[in-house]
Amino acid sequence: MSAVNSTKFSHLTFILLGIPGLEDWHTWIAIPFCLTYTVALLGNCVLIFLIATEHSLQEPMYLFLSMLAVSDLILSTSTVPKMLAIFWFRAREIDFESCFTQMFFVNFGFVAESAVLLAMAFDRYVAICDPLRYTTILTNEKIGKIAMTIVIRSFCIIVPVFFLLQQLPFCGSNVLPHSYCEHIGVARLACADITVNIWYSFAVLIVTVILDIVFIGVSYVLILKAVFRLPTKDAWLKAFSTCGSHVCIIILFYTPAFFSLLTHRFGHHVPRHIHILLADLYVLILPMLNPIVYGMKTKQIRKQVGCMFSQKWKWC
Repeated sequence: MSAVNSTKFSHLTFILLGIPGLEDWHTWIAIPFCLTYTVALLGNCVLIFLIATEHSLQEPMYLFLSMLAVSDLILSTSTVPKMLAIFWFRAREIDFESCFTQMFFVNFGFVAESAVLLAMAFDRYVAICDPLRYTTILTNEKIGKIAMTIVIRSFCIIVPVFFLLQQLPFCGSNVLPHSYCEHIGVARLACADITVNIWYSFAVLIVTVILDIVFIGVSYVLILKAVFRLPTKDAWLKAFSTCGSHVCIIILFYTPAFFSLLTHRFGHHVPRHIHILLADLYVLILPMLNPIVYGMKTKQIRKQVGCMFSQKWKWC
């Protein structure tokens, strides 16, 4: 990786500590982490398989859901296997290229998932506010363009992180008090001022995540206005039920992210191991819960999952 080779290093690897202060518990912590990751892996893979193979799920809402599942797999698979290796096998070393690759996919997965949630909000807006034109507005071609835009946007946002990091001289400690590589954690090991890195991270938060939340909020304001114009309560409930799963995922995605951000910024008295544990749980719990939430709340997915694990698959 040319970016890595051009950086001034006094060492060739980083040392990941896992969860500092809880080293004696690493073996036991890894057990629920492994089980949670297994559920997340199976749940998202089943979801992608069903949407890819079942014709009745070839609708915009489910195509966006498959994008969400891919983002979840990127977020969890880029971090959890190495995390488990640290906890169980004390495999704490990670070379620069692997660290930078992990950092890329962690950030890419987070930014992409935020964008997918925005696309899903637009999908719900069209479905409720302009249902007669739903299939003509959200064609497969347009969904493909939205997916490509999400990928390009996420890539362009993350690439400058590596440009900034390659300008830093790493001549001090190579010990990262974390379970995986993250931008500011790595930048803090540099023997130089990292103000630009901090401000860029802040700008990414504002320009991407905050704007995504604003646009999602606008979408739901318009959805609520349309719902309250419906003539009956049954129509209200039906409209709200189509948005229930998406609202749950939005809460699950953004609430822990902002809580973690606030504890890092203002929670100076919060022990370090709590910060790290929260970050670790974020890349585990969300990918596990997303397919469960949609599986429980979406009748078509429940039906297809039931068919998949029954002997009546061919009749479903």
